Parts: sequence; C-alpha cells; structure tokens
Amino acid sequence: MFTVETLFERLKNVRSGGGLCSYSLERCQSLVPVVNEILSLKKQKNAVILAHSYVSPDIIYTVADFTGDSYGLSKDATRTQAKTIVFAAVKFMGETAKILNPEKEVLIPNELNGCTLADAVTGEKVRHLKSIYPEHTFVCYINTTADVKAECEMCVTSSNVYQIIEAIPNDKIYFLPDKLMGKNLQNAMKQRGVQKEILLYEGTCYVHEEYRAETIPHLRRQYTNVKVVSHPECSPEVVASSDFVGSTTQMIDYVKKSKENTFFMLTECGLTSRLQVEMPDKKFVGTCSLCRYMKSNTLEDIRRVLKNPRPQDRILIDESLRIKALHCIEEMFRYTEMTTALKG
Repeated sequence: MFTVETLFERLKNVRSGGGLCSYSLERCQSLVPVVNEILSLKKQKNAVILAHSYVSPDIIYTVADFTGDSYGLSKDATRTQAKTIVFAAVKFMGETAKILNPEKEVLIPNELNGCTLADAVTGEKVRHLKSIYPEHTFVCYINTTADVKAECEMCVTSSNVYQIIEAIPNDKIYFLPDKLMGKNLQNAMKQRGVQKEILLYEGTCYVHEEYRAETIPHLRRQYTNVKVVSHPECSPEVVASSDFVGSTTQMIDYVKKSKENTFFMLTECGLTSRLQVEMPDKKFVGTCSLCRYMKSNTLEDIRRVLKNPRPQDRILIDESLRIKALHCIEEMFRYTEMTTALKG
C-alpha cells in the first residue's frame, strides 16, 4: 500500500505532458486512496492490470502488474493466471488480450477507446483489397482491430516488422494501416537489399505524424550532444534524422545503455515520463505530444471497472472471428521466434 510520501517519491521526477503528468504532494494525496483501493480490489477479484508505456505514470508506477509495448504486453497476457485482465491502453490491445485469453474477462478502462491507426481500416476493407491484390501477402500492424487481424496472414509490431517482412517468402506484400511505418519499411528493405513490392494503406498515428524533421537541427544546435530517438510511426524524414529508431521497449533500452545524457524522444510522451522516473540522471528535451486515447485511461476508471464494469467496458469477440485473428497473431510469434533463432 502507498502513502502520500511514497507515491510522491516515486513520481516526483515526472515533468512531461504539462500539468497532466506532474505530481505535487497535493495531487499525490488525492491519488493515494484510489490507488490503495485498486490494489485491494485486484486481490479480491483475482485481477491483473496491464499498462502500455503511453498511459499516465500514476497507473504505471502504482497498480500495473505489467508495463511495456504492444508486443511485450501481448506475451504477458498469455502468462497471467488471473481471472480478469484490466488493460489500460486502447481497445485493439484489449482485443489482442482476449484473442489470446478467451477464457478470461478482459476489461478496458478507457472512455475514448479509439486509435487513429486501428480506426483507419476495417475487415471489410481488407477483404476488398484482397480481391484486388490476390497475389499479395497481407500483413497488418498489431495496432488493428480483431476483424482486421482475422483477414490478414500475420501481424507485426514496431519491434519485429523489418525482420518478419524480410523473412516472408512472398515478394508481394500489402502492409496496413500505417503509411509512415510502411514507407520506413520500404526504405529499410532497400537498404538491406531485399527486393519486395510493398503496397501501403493510408492510415497514420496522429501523434507521431505531427513530428517534423525541421525541428531536429534546431535541437542539435541548442543541445550539442543530444541523441534523437524516434518511433517508426514517424515520417521517413524524421527517421532519417534520428540517432536511433525503434519500438518503445527498444527506445528505453537504447537510453539505458547510452553513455550520453541528453535525449529528444519523438514518441508519445508517456515514454518520457517512464524514463524520467527510471533514469532521473538523464535529461529529456524538446516537445511532448500526448495521445488523447491512451491518456483517457485513469485510476478512477480502473477502480470503476473492477467494482462494476459496464457492458461497453468488456471485450467480447465472436469465436470464429477470434480463431482467425489468433492465427494472425500466432504467425507473428512464429516468425519472430524463427528470425530470432536465425540471428542467434
């Protein structure tokens, strides 16, 4: 259980996201009763809480049992013995947890419950595209709904997309829905000497598409030794100007291992909040962009869904659809293990 002092000590270094991610003693005092009630409810309900790195640090560092990116949390969802999974993220991630854990109750404590990438495409649209491009292997980003996964041969994450696309035997790929990640994928394949036709959809993450490469030289002039770290959902121009590009977990690992002290993180600033807590000796500069969907997860809503979930809080997936979507995810796991073994 937390006291005001222990909670403040844990969160005092968070300074990203303006007032939303800043923790005074007074704010911690208002949060402690909710946090401690959730910790008690978890035990009573045999529940586990998964939290994406982009949600607020008062969730990550108090009640979350697992924290990470979409791939890591997908794996964590299969390992838990809890009866109930509360997924502090967005709906498509809750669907992935339900696909992998059909016998468990999966709850999403998120009032907005959307994602510009996941909402950009539907299963019906994929079926139409497959009729136009029957020779292409359809690969979806994990940031997609269950009905889209059910229509694709496999999915990928930002941490394994290059390795999986290179390993697919077909030289005709349709990648969806992230256009910017797709462009970075095309460039990466060319750099590796891999000849594949990669067609792209028109979806984007509204947070990552906002970043502009023109801001990077200005930051480098202002902070001589700054390391620019970006997510592959950013534009190719931003990626080309970065010192490191990777998934949220890969970005954390890069900062931890780097001998440099100053970083410009081009991703949702929940990640910067994590780094400020876990690496208080490091300095993080530049702009911060919030995801309104991720930040709509709150401690109060986590408490609510544990006590009295509403129908819209529950993830329900038709069994035939779930089985098709499960194959898509399992193919990602299989290709990831295969490419990792080849590298090892």
